[in-house]
Amino acid sequence: MAVKLKGVKPDIRYLNDMKEVICDQKWLKSASNVELYYMYRKVKEKGDLRYDITKIPPRFLGKEFVKTKGHRHIGNFGEVYIVLKGKAIFLMQKCKNGRIEDVCAVKAKKGDVCVIPKNYNHIIINPSNKETLKTANWVSKKCKNDYKFLQKKGGAYYFYTKSGWVKNKNYKKIPKLRFEKPLKKMPKNLDFLKG
Repeated sequence: MAVKLKGVKPDIRYLNDMKEVICDQKWLKSASNVELYYMYRKVKEKGDLRYDITKIPPRFLGKEFVKTKGHRHIGNFGEVYIVLKGKAIFLMQKCKNGRIEDVCAVKAKKGDVCVIPKNYNHIIINPSNKETLKTANWVSKKCKNDYKFLQKKGGAYYFYTKSGWVKNKNYKKIPKLRFEKPLKKMPKNLDFLKG
């Protein structure tokens, strides 16, 4: 689905906005505050839902592949993403009452869809050092993001680096990373996103 971004000004995520969740803290000390990715919100709306686009150019954050800051939704809201260009890894984790319950990743390419379940922190990783990743998402207009948990923990359970997956040592116990397959098309009914 081609969507024009004319007139929609992106929110820009800079490196300094991400400093708490970067794996390579040694590299971070001397890194410039560069633009990492661009969030075009409310590109279009459909009832209670809004459609956003995120562009993540290829880059390394030290030894780690570029990623979004990561958040969970306040309240009972899920989200659905589709990859418009490039490849993505959607990293999702669930923690309830301080206890780690689940961590999974979905590797997706252009046209693939990933559903983010309710109550999961989620991060999008661009695993390419050459191609820009472009994703679109549908989410409730009432949905608000909470970044605190991942900031406090220094990121997700795992970091995706040049040498593969690396565990975040700030967690005492980390479940094994499991992989799920993406959906091949967008669900016809998106009412489950309304909360």
